Amino acid sequence: MNLKTCAKLAGEKKIEMLPVKDLLATTGYIRGGCSPIGMKKRFPTFVDESAVELANVVVSAGKVGMQIHIKPDDLIQVTGGKFAKLTV
Repeated sequence: MNLKTCAKLAGEKKIEMLPVKDLLATTGYIRGGCSPIGMKKRFPTFVDESAVELANVVVSAGKVGMQIHIKPDDLIQVTGGKFAKLTV
């Protein structure tokens, strides 16, 4: 994942990973359980365009050790996300 590419897609000059100490207050999730689905605040979600080739992708279910198998198009729909070229 290229953070410069993600920043451009999000319309920002620069983005960075959220410090772990701020994770719960910002997203409502603890480390190891952060999911693009159901955050306290909706953040831009980008999924690499290669995911469209897959029947399912696996994302965190919001609890440590729990995952959701979901169709890429459904993930985009529930998160309001976008497919984009994120890897080189």
